[in-house]
Amino acid sequence: MADENQFFRPIRDFYQRTVVSCSASDPLVDIVAQMRARSISCVVVVEDDRPRAIVTDRDLRNKVVATGRDPANLSVADVMSMPLVTIGEDDVLYETLYRMSRHNIHRLVVVDSAGALAGIITVTDILRLQAHSPHQLVLDIEKADSIATLRELHQRIQKLIIHLAGTGISIREMVRLIANLNDQVLIRLIALLRAEKYSDLTTDFAFVVMGSEGRGEQTLSTDQDNAIIYDDSVEGAELARLEDFSRDLIEALISIGVPPCPGGIMARNPEWRRSLSGWRRELTRWLSTPTPENVMTGSMFMDLRLLHGRADLVETLRAHAFHYMSQEQGFLVRMAQNMTHFAPPLGWFGRIKVEKSGPNRGKIDVKKAGIFAITDGIKALAIEARCLRGSTHDRMEALAEGGVLSAEQVADLRAALDFLVLMRLQGQVAALRSNETPSNYVALEHLNAMQHGELRLALEGVAKFQSFISHHFKLQLLRN
Repeated sequence: MADENQFFRPIRDFYQRTVVSCSASDPLVDIVAQMRARSISCVVVVEDDRPRAIVTDRDLRNKVVATGRDPANLSVADVMSMPLVTIGEDDVLYETLYRMSRHNIHRLVVVDSAGALAGIITVTDILRLQAHSPHQLVLDIEKADSIATLRELHQRIQKLIIHLAGTGISIREMVRLIANLNDQVLIRLIALLRAEKYSDLTTDFAFVVMGSEGRGEQTLSTDQDNAIIYDDSVEGAELARLEDFSRDLIEALISIGVPPCPGGIMARNPEWRRSLSGWRRELTRWLSTPTPENVMTGSMFMDLRLLHGRADLVETLRAHAFHYMSQEQGFLVRMAQNMTHFAPPLGWFGRIKVEKSGPNRGKIDVKKAGIFAITDGIKALAIEARCLRGSTHDRMEALAEGGVLSAEQVADLRAALDFLVLMRLQGQVAALRSNETPSNYVALEHLNAMQHGELRLALEGVAKFQSFISHHFKLQLLRN
């Protein structure tokens, strides 16, 4: 097994089972004595057999020593840190790295399937595994001090993915890795720009990503789809600075190596940088007038995910869209209809139809052939069921729990989506290795007999799902 594969193994293979716990009411001096005697840097606070908080040596330095408080008069509750960030023992190791980075912490409490305390894993445990790893990339991104450095790191991400693509890592974990690393680059870039040039920038805005990036389903050729939502109170000089920031941010992204959106869906463009009330009006226009263009744009926008700034602005817009579509389903129905227009390229007797001429002769566009139909069909169902969170896989699970889809349907759709995305990623990796521009096209001549069979099954599954969507939303009643 390649060294990098360790980061996609379950945490149960790595975490420390021995962990000291205490109660929130315990005297602090007793816990400090235990920490000293055992040479440990933290104690987990447990309540009703569930980990609730943690006391670390940093808590003792910052909350006791630095403030001159008398430990003899304190209990654990006076210094413990909460809410506690935990992780399940069946989660992969890379998820640990992502959560540590996101919360700026150096350890995670591990819980079992019932939520009970199982152990602890620290950044030191992970560093022992390998110096050149996804974790090292995350650390290097966090320490990047220039756009030039981020450009080099973006290239390293591409090289890492190319290497990992042939190591047997599941496509779901691979896609999550790509999304997480790209998130880290963008977050660090925003921090650098704010520190170097925009220290006076308003905090009353949200930078969001949309489409596949919003769902965390990027592969190697994903371009930009982003926007800015700012509070209605932002105006005048504050707004002018935000406009300058948005232009510099997108230009920096492009210089790093993230392609611009061909359709201009980027925060540097005024139509993708609006006030909250402005976005409400625009969203209402899309939803009330479901033309093909508005349906495509509105559908992409519904995947919006906060990457920096005020979460409440994003939630307000999402709530507005949900409320509108609960009263008027025209947009949702047209969105469902749109996904049925992308028919899988299947001919007589299950024969797969390919491009007959041009530069993509002998190939199929796997996004149009099936990926889009699955992601947008699931999205339409998720909007209707008010469970539009996370990735397409997350939405499938929520729809199964809500009884909208059966367990068998979800299993088939997962398999189809994973295979199609895998084919796309492998095609993109092959293109990069040949110094070609990656795309969504896959050459059938490069597939073996088993892959041909799996592709046909995946496309048949897409066609079956389209029939389900047509029946669910009663598309036969629509007038075109």
